Amino acid sequence: MPVMTEPKLISGNANRPLAQSIARRMSLHRGMSVNLLDARVERFNDQEIFVEVYENVRGEDMYIIQPTSNPANDNLMELLIMTDALRRSSAARITAVIPYFGYARQDRRAKARTPISAKLVANLLTEAGVDRVLTLDLHAAQIQGFFDVPVDNLYAAPVFALDVQHHFKGRMNDLMVVSPDVGGVARARELATRIGAPLSIVDKRREKAGEIAEMTVIGDVAGKACIIVDDICDTAGTLVKAAQVLTDNGATEVHAYITHGVLSGPAVERVTNSVMKSLVITDSIQPTDAVRNAPNIRIVPTAPMFTQAILNIWNGTSVSSLFETDTLLPIYEGLYSPI
Repeated sequence: MPVMTEPKLISGNANRPLAQSIARRMSLHRGMSVNLLDARVERFNDQEIFVEVYENVRGEDMYIIQPTSNPANDNLMELLIMTDALRRSSAARITAVIPYFGYARQDRRAKARTPISAKLVANLLTEAGVDRVLTLDLHAAQIQGFFDVPVDNLYAAPVFALDVQHHFKGRMNDLMVVSPDVGGVARARELATRIGAPLSIVDKRREKAGEIAEMTVIGDVAGKACIIVDDICDTAGTLVKAAQVLTDNGATEVHAYITHGVLSGPAVERVTNSVMKSLVITDSIQPTDAVRNAPNIRIVPTAPMFTQAILNIWNGTSVSSLFETDTLLPIYEGLYSPI
């Protein structure tokens, strides 16, 4: 059953612009007056995190908007401590809205004597008092099973499909969707199916973490405008090299659609100096000034999607309806024209 009070939003420091955008959009819904809850999230001199909520939350339906991006540990602790504060203040329900779920790449034991940190994070969130999780493009789908509470995993593919159809209008037959590795084929195929494009794969052989020894293109990309699809771009080394390999194999141009722009270290410089015409990311992670100012990086907003997902959770309707492009089109009205 839906909680009957209006949803209440609170945000940590990880991505306040996104949280504020969600709050503004929710205020347009049926005359709602939604603002971010007045709260203090700060650090003591020894860097301990302290949270104080200034408003009454007893019996409220609470949504904490906090990606656990860099600095991952600080942002995760903020999320846990905010959850504890709300639980001890008698909130009726607490949904953790985690646009970027940090530690998701540690979802299995790839080697002996290593942790499954994604499971540990799930345990911490549940123990802190989270009743539900709303996230975007988990690195591994099985992470949903690490939780003992419901997890709604949204997908960027429908929004990316709208973006591709808008920016490549009249050129759709020239497109080739590319997975940057064998493990990402399912994700790339999802976008390829939505836009009616063929699929190619870049097979990479990794000698050690952070180094790519060899790349081979599976499929004929000659004469095609290639779109690389992935969930995370960290240092951009693999992405930039894949773009170069595709160009060397005859691609006329290369673009990339990546959900989470971690873009650490030399990533922005690499992308700027690469053969890629554009890198499209979402704002699941708050973009730095360098990212915003990069000439070939473009940001697609997630606030429309998260706003509707929160409203659907609040009123007890389906979240999976947001997996369809036709559902998202009116939500993104003004950004994309009807196809």
